[in-house]
Amino acid sequence: MQEGDVIKLVYDALFVTLKVSAPMLAMSMAVGLVISIIQTTTSIQEQTLTFVPKLVGVFISVVLFSSWILHTVVDYTKDVFSLIQKF
Repeated sequence: MQEGDVIKLVYDALFVTLKVSAPMLAMSMAVGLVISIIQTTTSIQEQTLTFVPKLVGVFISVVLFSSWILHTVVDYTKDVFSLIQKF
């Protein structure tokens, strides 16, 4: 295995990780933004208030994107196994 192959493998692993985690992170950020706007307008400054809505939002995004996440991870795993077969 050449150095370029290892670099490509690590790059692909990081890219798949970012791609798979993006929906959950975006949902958490959007819910946090909405809750912080509500907190600002109502002058409620409770830090723990954002935890439950973010948790629910992340759970919903996992349910909605689970099929896509599974296909992405399985495709990456097939690529890694095909690289192993070459060597």
